[in-house]
Formats: sequence, C-alpha cells, structure tokens
Amino acid sequence: MCRGNASTALDPAEALLVAGRFRPTVAILDIGLPVMNGHELAAELRVLLVAEPPRMIALTGYGQSGDRDRSLAAGFHAHLVKPVDLDDLLGALAVGAKNPDARLPVQ
Repeated sequence: MCRGNASTALDPAEALLVAGRFRPTVAILDIGLPVMNGHELAAELRVLLVAEPPRMIALTGYGQSGDRDRSLAAGFHAHLVKPVDLDDLLGALAVGAKNPDARLPVQ
C-alpha cells in the first residue's frame, strides 16, 4: 500500500508555488504544458528545491524514443506514456522508494 500526501497544480506557475510550500519527494509532470514545458518545469523545480530535489516522473502523450531520451536527458527518472498503466506508475514510484537516484530503462 502506498501512503503519503499529494498536491496538484493546473499549470507550471502554480506548480512552482505549490512545490515551494509542499516540498514534494516525487513530482509527476506532463511534458506538453503551456508557457513552460515539463522539461523546463523540472529544471525550475530542481533549482527551487536544490536541497532536496524530488524524483521526477514524466507522464505524457509523447512516446517516441526521442521523447523518452529528452526526458531522461532533462533529469527525469522515468518517462511514462498516457494512458499510463497503474502498475507502471507504481513501479516507477517503488523504484524511487528503494533508490531515489535510480532511472527506469528506456523502453
């Protein structure tokens, strides 16, 4: 069973405000966001939360190998494609619980 607290944001600016207060250990981000894409948001979150950056999981509609490569290069620990299989999401979270720096293999 997974336990923890969660918070949501509707856009990147709100995500930065929420993260500043909430201090997440995991951030699940869409890549195709308005104004600032998910890769840029991940970079901003790492700056904001430099003392304890969260584990980053991309959850997106972009599923080509180049998209996955860009997410991993941007520092994401996992790249999951919508519609996400719940077992895949739970697996990405479990890997991070065991080893926060672990990256899932690109499929």
